[in-house]
Amino acid sequence: MLRTDLNDALKQALRARDARTAATLRLILAALKDRDIAARSEGNSDGISDDQIRQMLQKMVRQSREASKTYADAGRDDLAEKEEQEIKVLQRFLPRQLDEAETREAVDRTIEELGADSVKDMGTVMNRLRTDFAGQMDFAKASKVAKQRLT
Repeated sequence: MLRTDLNDALKQALRARDARTAATLRLILAALKDRDIAARSEGNSDGISDDQIRQMLQKMVRQSREASKTYADAGRDDLAEKEEQEIKVLQRFLPRQLDEAETREAVDRTIEELGADSVKDMGTVMNRLRTDFAGQMDFAKASKVAKQRLT
């Protein structure tokens, strides 16, 4: 279970005296605890599922990438590097992401399978991609590729 993996990784980072990894894992676990509390108030006593944890981690990766870019643009390379290190820790708990070529291939294959031929089919294509590649694809990039192919 992903929740157990996160706790075990924190213990390992603390034993190894890896402050950066430990801080990132504490950040993840704090966000997870917040989401669990919100889920319990909605009647889910077990907290959030592994899929929801992955979605949370993906969101954290996106936020760190944006922050890293902002810091780099502002000339704060030290803070940009810190964000990049956090991204590496976060990605350890996510499935391998498809690169651009693999994303284009997946979009093309999905369009062909569905017989999509216009922008009107965009929603259907994206829904299939979200189902088939949950956690493995940057859907903003996939959406751009699909839009190019369908216009």
